[in-house]
This record gives sequence, C-alpha cells and structure tokens, in this order.
Amino acid sequence: MRRTVGEERGDGWRPRALLSGLGLNLVSAPAFAQSGWLSPVRLDLTSTAALSMILAGLTVFATTTSLFYVRERARWQRREARFAADLEAARSHQERLSILLAADPQVVVSWNGRDAQPVFEGDSGFLGTSGTMLALAYGSWAAPADAKRLELATDALKDRGEAFNLTLRSKAGPFVDVEGRPVAGRAVIRFREVTGERAQVMTLRGELERVTGDHAALASLFSGLPHPAWMRNPDGKLIWANEAYARAVEAADAATAVKGGLELLDRAERETAARARREGGSFAARAPAVVAGQRRTLDIVELPVATGFAGFATDMSELEAVRADLQRQMDAHVRTLDRLKTAVAVFDGTQRLVYRNSGFDTLWSLDPGFLDGLPSDGEILDRLRAERRLPELGDYRSWKAGVHAAYTATRAGEDWWYLPDGRTVHVVASPNPQGGVTYLYDDVTERFTLESRFNALSRTQRETLDSLREGVAVFGSDGRLRLSNPAFAQAWRIQGGDLAASAPHIDEVIRLCRPLYPQDDVWGELHSVVTGVRDAREDYNCRMERRDGTVLDMAAAPLPDGATLISFADVTASVNVERALTDKNEALETISRLREDFVHHVSYELRSPLTNIIGFAQLLGTETVGSLNEKQRDYTAHIVRSSGALLAIINDILDLATIDNGALTLEIQDVDVADTIAQATAGLHDRLIDSKLDLKVQIDPLTGPLRADGKRLRQVLFNLLSNAIGFSSPGQTITVGATRTGGDIRIVVADQGRGIPAEVVEKVFERFESHSLGSSHRGVGLGLSIVRSIVELHGGRVELDSEPGRGTRVTAVFPAEGVSLSDAAE
Repeated sequence: MRRTVGEERGDGWRPRALLSGLGLNLVSAPAFAQSGWLSPVRLDLTSTAALSMILAGLTVFATTTSLFYVRERARWQRREARFAADLEAARSHQERLSILLAADPQVVVSWNGRDAQPVFEGDSGFLGTSGTMLALAYGSWAAPADAKRLELATDALKDRGEAFNLTLRSKAGPFVDVEGRPVAGRAVIRFREVTGERAQVMTLRGELERVTGDHAALASLFSGLPHPAWMRNPDGKLIWANEAYARAVEAADAATAVKGGLELLDRAERETAARARREGGSFAARAPAVVAGQRRTLDIVELPVATGFAGFATDMSELEAVRADLQRQMDAHVRTLDRLKTAVAVFDGTQRLVYRNSGFDTLWSLDPGFLDGLPSDGEILDRLRAERRLPELGDYRSWKAGVHAAYTATRAGEDWWYLPDGRTVHVVASPNPQGGVTYLYDDVTERFTLESRFNALSRTQRETLDSLREGVAVFGSDGRLRLSNPAFAQAWRIQGGDLAASAPHIDEVIRLCRPLYPQDDVWGELHSVVTGVRDAREDYNCRMERRDGTVLDMAAAPLPDGATLISFADVTASVNVERALTDKNEALETISRLREDFVHHVSYELRSPLTNIIGFAQLLGTETVGSLNEKQRDYTAHIVRSSGALLAIINDILDLATIDNGALTLEIQDVDVADTIAQATAGLHDRLIDSKLDLKVQIDPLTGPLRADGKRLRQVLFNLLSNAIGFSSPGQTITVGATRTGGDIRIVVADQGRGIPAEVVEKVFERFESHSLGSSHRGVGLGLSIVRSIVELHGGRVELDSEPGRGTRVTAVFPAEGVSLSDAAE
C-alpha cells in the first residue's frame, strides 16, 4: 500500500485538513461539474466573486503545495544522499571485512536457527577439503577424537548457545583454531588456520611433546631392560641407571645406585673406560664382573652422547658357556673319531688334508711327517700307489679322476677297494657343504670273515635245533614263523613239511595247534606276545595239559631283533612224578595236622583232671584232713612231683600249640637279666642239690636291662637249666652268664656233661625229639623247641655248641631293644 507524504513524514500534517482550516472544501472535479457552476445561465457576479475566491484558494493551495513539495524534495534528497552514503559505507565495510576474512585462511559458518541451513564464508583449502561445505564434515579433516569433540561443541552451540574455543591439528598438518559463539541470535563458528609465530610455537610444542613421549618411552624401555644400562655426565659421573643396573650392583633401587656412585665394572675396566671418555671415544670390551653377587662375563659398550656418555652391558655368560660347551663337544668329537677304527680324512676345497684320525694312520701306515705337511688328495693317492696299498688297476689315471669326482658331486658315493695285501676297504666319499670331501675308510676284511663264520655257525645252530627233543619256533616281528624244528611239528602233529619255508602267520599256527589244546585265553596271550600288542615285551610261561594227556611247558621269550622264541618241553613224566609227590606231601600234612589236633585235645583234656590231682595231693600232704605215716607222705610227695612234671609237659605242649596258632602275646617290658636268672635258678635249687651239681652265675655289669617278656624269659632259662641238670653228672658245674655284644644281649647256659653228637645236634630243636645220650634224663623233647620258639618271637636266635665229651653250650641271643609289639604279635 502506497503511503502519503504526511504518512511518510509522520508529523501529523495533512493538506486536506489544512484547507479545511482555511474554510475551503475541496471537491472532486466530477462533483464540481455536476454542481452547475459552469452553466452559463447560473453565472452572475456572485458566482464570479466566489470563483475568484476559489481561484485565490487554489493559488494559495498550489503555492503552499509547491513550497511543501520543494521542502520535502530537498528533505528526501538529503535523506537519499545520507542513505547512499550509509550504503557506500556499508559496502566499504563489507569490502574491508571480506578483505580481512580473506587475509587469513579461515572459514565462517553461521546458522539463523536450529534447523536453518548453514551459510559458509571463506576458503576451506587449509583444512585439506575440496569444498567449503566439507568444513562441517569434521571426520574428513580432523582426528576421530577431535571430530567427536567438535560435533558435541557444535550441538551445544546450536541448542544452548554455549560458546567454545578449540585448537587442534588437521589431518593435512596445519593447526586450526575453531571458535564458536552466538552473534545477534545466530550461531557462528569460525575455522582459522594458525599461522606465524603461534603456528611455529604450536609445532614446536607438538614436537616437544613427541620428543618428550619418545624420551619417556625410551626411558621406560631402558628402565625395564634386563641388561644394565647407565648414563654419565661429561665428567664421567653416574647420573642415571636402570633397575637392572641396580640389581647388578646389589642396590635397593636405581636412585640409590646413582646417589652412591656404585660401579659395575672392576677397577681395570673402569680405568680403561675413563681413558676412552677423556679421549672422547667409545669404549667396548668383554670383561668379567660381579653381577648380583655372581661372577659373570659382560659385553660392555659406552658411547659418547650429547649430554655425556651412555653405556650398556650384555650378559654373555651363557654364550661363553655355550661356546665353551661347543668347543668341548668338538674336542669330544675329535677324541671320538680318534677312537674309531674307521679311518676318517677331511680335505678342504683345495683338496688339502686338514684332519685325519688315528684310524687313518693305522690303516695306511703313512709317514706322520708327510701327513703333517697337509698334502693334497692326489699326493696321498700317489704315495699309497707307490707303496702298493691301492687296488692294482690298469688305468690308474682314470681311476684317480673318478675318485676326485667326489669334490664336484652333490651326494655321497661309495666304492670297494681290494688291496694287494688281501684287505677289503669300503670307501665312502661325502662332499662337505663348505667345500671339500670327507673320506671314511672302513676295513671290512674282518667283517667278511665274521660273516663267513656266522653262516657256518647258523648252519650248526640249525642242525642243533633239528636234533632237540623240545619243540622250538621263532616268530618274526611281523608275526610270521621264521624258524622251527621237526620236534615242534611232531609235538603238535602238524603235517606239510617245513613250516618255516611257508612262513605261516601266528594265527595260522594257532589254528593248527588248537585241536589238541582248545584254551583260547592261553593262545590269546601267546598271540599278544608274538605280535607285540603288549606295552612291554616280557617273557611268558605257562603249562599246557592237552586233551591227549600230554603236558607241555611253554616258554615265550623276546629276542633282541624283535622276534619271539617259543619252546615246548614235554614234561608229562615229571608232572606225573610231581603229582605223586604232592599227593604224598598232602597226606603227610594231613597226618601232621591230625597229630597236632590230637595233642592239643589231649593236653586240654588232661590239664583239668591233673590240676585236681595236684590240688588233692598237696591237700593230703599238708595233713589237714588227717595224719599220714612216713610211707604215705613219700607217696603223696611223689604224686605231687610227678603231677608237676606232667603239668609242665602239658603246659609246654599248650605253649607250642599257642605259638603255632600265632596266639601267643608277649608282654614286653624292661627285664633285669640278673633277677630273672636268679628266679629261674631258685626254682631248680632242689634239683641242683639232689644232683650234687654246682651253679656258677657270670653276669657282665654292662649287660643292662633287656626289653622282653619276663615270664617267657624265665621259662627259657628254666628249660635250658633243666636240660643242663639232666645231662650233667654229680660234681660238675653248670654256668649261667649274660653279656652285651653290640645291640644284642647273649644269655649262655653251659654244662660239662656228655655233649651231643653232630648227627643229633641238627635234631635237638625239633619237637618230640628226646635223646638220653646215656644219661638218666628223660623227657618228651619239647624243652629246646619251646626255647627256640620263644627266643625267635623276641626277634632273637638260639646257638648251640656241643661236642661229645666236652659238654654243651646253648646261647640265647636277644636284641637289647626288644621286638616291637606288632612284630611280636605276628
């Protein structure tokens, strides 16, 4: 809509209002025409006056309007000039801003609203992108981490108006300042390349960070190295060391080693290194040093660096040990080669002799001085030919060329030399990887001789096997029959001639033998032994009782070459004899058990009434039920003595039965040997007096106590003394003694009686073996048997020394510490 002048002015001035104020009403031309004023009939003086006034008003209005127009035009011209000047100034300002924007590599991006399209200003070439709009594709020119930061900052600026300022490095290389802030309701981001001194500073800062990181990485690397490393200032003072250095000098840590100036090297190496530092050169040496308390061999390198000197030590002890071990192995190989009978000669690429063993000297018997001069291969062959130690050939030159062809061959070759002296030499020529040839000369003359002897021996063995009565079969490692004799085929009734010629498998042989012995488990074991199914090759033996009554002892034994030898021996006759003897032995054992059962039964049945007889006889002897005359007293005493003797015999029988059953339990304790001997002799005092015998007790003061069952020990002494009394004559002396020998206590009972013949000595300890030997002593033959059983229960032994006319000496040897309760129970 077009606005009026007054509306443009805005000061409230209106032309129409002004005319109304002057008493003039403006009408439109059509209204004026319709009013009839122009009609001639209406024109009069009054009308003329009115018309004049109208014209005068029109004139005034026109003048006023003209003045107003002139005034307004001048005003509009001034305003237009001012607007033109402002426009020119804005253009100049815009040009200056464009020049300023283009002066530095930068891009300005703005948004007029969250969802508005961005407006780009500037050139983004410094970002390494092909278009300005790619400036917002942060991932195309910035690192992933920086691109993520920019995306978050841009979103925060557009959403919340949060300003940001970042400096980062583009993929193209330059540093970029990225500044974002809200401006006049717009979100504006400026991307500006950092140039000039600031760019240099940031480049240097990045380089410093890289160098610092590299330095830290190198420092961490050297600190974590297992080898000692260190640095010195130009004066040679230690200023840094790693942890390996600290461990080597036995310091708590590297700082302590540096602070204390602890040196790794010995004095001589330190002085040499110091001299090299003064001369500004490097120091390198292999020297021994004490590392963590152990003597080690180190390779030391110390080099001059910008800040002083840096050193590094490598432990070469293991390498030196390996080198020494290699040298020892080489020396051992040389010694081994020298001990070989096979002659060895090594020639280098120039066909010169560089090594020979003692077997070479022995085989060819050449002058050692000649060989020490490192002769050539051809010279050695010529010398051997001159001494008639090479095969006699018509074309020696061609033969020699063929021998030397080994130097250009790619694989080993062999040949046989038949020497004029009758020897045969097997020659192997093996080319060396570094050039040259190694010759192996093996004198096989003896081997050929042995082979001939072996063949003769094989024929002899074959004839021997064929003449054996035992069946023999040899199976190879493949399970096939390699050798058998006629006895094998006859034993198993196998027809068809020589089995070994057809080489049947073990399965076929078992099939042929099974009709006579259909025991699959035995054949399965034999099959496992022959075919090697078992983990370990072991002998296998069994007895075969065949259907025809024949008994064979089968034995399978592995042979060194992997074969298996199987033999079948006919033991039918011996088995029949063995069965007869076994039956007889079983009958004897049955009789022995019956006898023992009878004795035990009778002993138990006799003991109870015998105890009553002894009790009543003792009661009668005390005359409590009535007085007795002299003869009755003698009879009563005789009854008591005879009953006591019979009771002792029965007790001995019961003790033997208890021992046989393993039910006798020893009550082990410390026993005074002297007191025990005194108690045993006291019980026999009357018999000693009646027999007019003397008793002599000899106890070594060092005997000490004995760990034993006191009751059983008295029983042993009682039986030994009873035998001594029974076989002694009036007036003789019985000696009882005890001594300690090592860890044993020996109790000896000796008499001066008739002695025991040699043929009886072997039987005196057997049960129910009683020999009076011309004396008045009578017994059932259980005393010494009980003695031996009780002593052996104590872990001891009984020794008997006797000769006719010289008396008898019985020694019971007890372990001083006794036997354990568990052993005694057993």
